[in-house]
Amino acid sequence: MKDMHSGLSVAVAIAAAALDADNTPPAVDLLGYDAAEIVLAIGAGGITFNGTNKVEFVLTHSDDDSTYTAVDDDDMLGVSSITDGIIKTLNSAHASAAAYRFGYVGGKRYLKLLADFSGTHGTGTPIAATVIKGHGNVQPEEAQA
Repeated sequence: MKDMHSGLSVAVAIAAAALDADNTPPAVDLLGYDAAEIVLAIGAGGITFNGTNKVEFVLTHSDDDSTYTAVDDDDMLGVSSITDGIIKTLNSAHASAAAYRFGYVGGKRYLKLLADFSGTHGTGTPIAATVIKGHGNVQPEEAQA
C-alpha cells in the first residue's frame, strides 16, 4: 500500500450538521498547496427535494479573502457545467447517503463553499464538506489525528 497520508491536509468547508438553512462558509486557505479536492457528504434528504425546495452548493474563490467570485467550468474538474458557481444541486429525491468529489484547479488562494437553501426545509439534511489540500510545499504534512 502506498502512503497518501503524508502528502495531504484536510480543512472543513461545511461543518457536519443537519442543515435546513444556509451555512456560513469558512474561508479555506490553500497557501502552500498546489491541489485541492472538495468532498461533499450528504445524508438522506430531510425533505423530498424538487425545483423549488432545493439545495445548491456554490463554490467561490478569492486571491485576498475579501472579494470572492463564483468558480466556472475552467476552475473545476468533475462538474459537467457550472452556472453561478453551483457545483452540485439537490433538486430530486435523495433517499440515501452519498459522497461526491470535485477537483479545484482555479489557482486562487481561498475557497468558500455555501449550501444555498431555497424553498421550505422543515427537516434538516445531514451535510458535511471538506477540502483535501494536496501537493504541499512542505512534506510530510503534519498529522491531523
